[in-house]
Amino acid sequence: MPLSRSLSMTSLSGLPIWEDESLPVDDLLLFEVAWEVTNKVGGIYTVIQTKAKLTVDEWGDNFFMVGPYYEHNFKMQVEECEAPNPAIKKAMDALNNNGCQVRFGRWLIEGSPYVILFDIGSAAWNLDRWKGEFWDTCGIGLPFDDREANDSLIFGSMNAWFFKELTDQFQDKPHVIGHFHEWQAGPGLILCRSRKVPMATIFTTHATLLGRYLCAANVDFYNNLDKFNIDREAGERQIYHRYCLERASVHCAHVFTTVSEITAIEADHMLHRRPDVVTPNGLNVKKFSAVHEFQNLHSTNKGKIQEFVRGHFYGHLDFNLEKTLFFFIAGRYEFSNKGADIFLESLSRLNYLLRVHRNDVTVVVFFIMPAKTNNFNVESLKGQAVRKQLWDTAHSVKEKFGKRLYDSLLKGEIPDMNKILDKDDFTIMKRAIYSTQRHTLPPVTTHNMLDDTTDPILANVRRIGLFNARTDRVKIVFHPEFLSSTSPLLPMDYEEFVRGCHLGVFPSYYEPWGYTPGECTVMGIPSVTTNLSGFGCFIAEHVSDPAAYGIYILDRRFRSADESCNQLTQFMFGYCQQSRRQRIIQRNRTERLSDLLDWRYLGRFYIYARRLALSRAFPEKFKMDPIAPPQTEGFRFPRPPSVPPSPSASLHSTPHHSDEEDEEPYDDDEEAERDRQNIKSPFTLGAVFHRKERQSNENGN
Repeated sequence: MPLSRSLSMTSLSGLPIWEDESLPVDDLLLFEVAWEVTNKVGGIYTVIQTKAKLTVDEWGDNFFMVGPYYEHNFKMQVEECEAPNPAIKKAMDALNNNGCQVRFGRWLIEGSPYVILFDIGSAAWNLDRWKGEFWDTCGIGLPFDDREANDSLIFGSMNAWFFKELTDQFQDKPHVIGHFHEWQAGPGLILCRSRKVPMATIFTTHATLLGRYLCAANVDFYNNLDKFNIDREAGERQIYHRYCLERASVHCAHVFTTVSEITAIEADHMLHRRPDVVTPNGLNVKKFSAVHEFQNLHSTNKGKIQEFVRGHFYGHLDFNLEKTLFFFIAGRYEFSNKGADIFLESLSRLNYLLRVHRNDVTVVVFFIMPAKTNNFNVESLKGQAVRKQLWDTAHSVKEKFGKRLYDSLLKGEIPDMNKILDKDDFTIMKRAIYSTQRHTLPPVTTHNMLDDTTDPILANVRRIGLFNARTDRVKIVFHPEFLSSTSPLLPMDYEEFVRGCHLGVFPSYYEPWGYTPGECTVMGIPSVTTNLSGFGCFIAEHVSDPAAYGIYILDRRFRSADESCNQLTQFMFGYCQQSRRQRIIQRNRTERLSDLLDWRYLGRFYIYARRLALSRAFPEKFKMDPIAPPQTEGFRFPRPPSVPPSPSASLHSTPHHSDEEDEEPYDDDEEAERDRQNIKSPFTLGAVFHRKERQSNENGN
């Protein structure tokens, strides 16, 4: 009985139903191989974790994820069980009986996919032999001191062994599809192809190895892609063997994919193969039944951030929190690649503009980038303690005041306001006020940095002079640790924090996709991205006026660093000039783009890649019909009819303005409906899949 799909593409506004899109999953087994299955290292973990439910819905019990076994991850994230498929159990037993341990279970994430985990340590005694075989097979040698590369070879050898044992049990079907992510999974793909294992293979690179290294060295990467001597650059950085693994994987795969058009261009030059399919990264989008609910979440979580700011800036809290905007940048601590360098310079220029225009808006900017620390600093902890003490004092005085007022009113008397609080109450309040006196500036960082003098962010803060002085309209808080709801300083999870902020700023120079602005979009928070990030290019292709929908795309490819800084400054200054009502309208528009990032929509590109791999691996049974009309259409959001369409149009003639002057006609439901009716078709996938057996049966009947 065929496995039915539990989703409908019609659930996405304006998207058409796909005709004849499902694969014969009863006759197929899909394996997704990645180093980050149950093992969080970076962004690939988010990709495979969030996509799992969609794939399980489509493939059911014929979908398996393959990764390395780590005991602490296994105990926390996996429910061990028996493999339901006897062929898979037999293949696992073949490895286990030879001293190479394999574990099976369900990964406890949404969708609960099956996972097959290979214990690298148990098979390490084979390393020298497998290295020799790998050299004889493809001429790639691995140095003894690169543990990650050696582990990837052990992992890949166990993968190839498993797939050989599995496919040897099958005659005609089921057919096997192996989808390998990143170079760490590459050796398994290379060995499967060299040993002629009958399976369809897909390789996805989420970022090229050499591209990341070159961009970290402050090279003008994208404007010189055709000028690099690839072999020499990889050799000088001592990653030539890793580069060879990645390039061999790319050329061995039946289908090569990457996550964005900008990375496709990069891969074409770095790896010398143009990707067959671009598979953008998506998210699991949970829509709210009430349109205003995400606005309420913004207000609630903004209040939590305001509480932190009250404590952190105690003694210097001479700015209006109701007119304070919260900006943030988050991600790996790659100072240049993530754009923290031009962000800091732009903040210095923004501070100047706000002071010159005597603007009453204050901007508090959070840097959420994990770095080496030894603990919270005392001043930050003291600030939160002072805030709590003030709150307790105010609460106790309020209780006394309320009781005395209540008693007076019960007696029918108007209370004497001079007597309702006694001297002790005034003494307590004065002591509380004196405790907020501060002779130092609020700290820039919340933790004690291990390398304070050479830290790039702190060094640049010293250069631009943003020390959280009273005269500064831009304040900086560097939180060098991932956010957690159990933190004594800022007790918020990342999702709560993002919802409470006003603008996410991600001016990355190297960002093959970029989940952070995508997460902002899904939560209805405007963000800044760049035309060098996969996400920025994707939005530019699908949205007519991205800035109108709260996604500002910074030009980092065709402008100098100084020009990019000025553009980013204008984006942020324009946002500061918007009224509260304009920001609410913009958040509504931003949240409407979330359908565009839903795996239910973007998962179709993975479906296409699997079809293409089957047609190339088993051309006698599966084929693509190149002359069939394209079946996929995409979003194309038009420019919203109401104003303001961009920050520049939101500027006011005077620095002091009121919300009342911006009462342009606006109906969110009407505008959303107009968006749905104006969806266009910006791209097609090209061909439609047909199964030969089905065609022959139809012709026979």
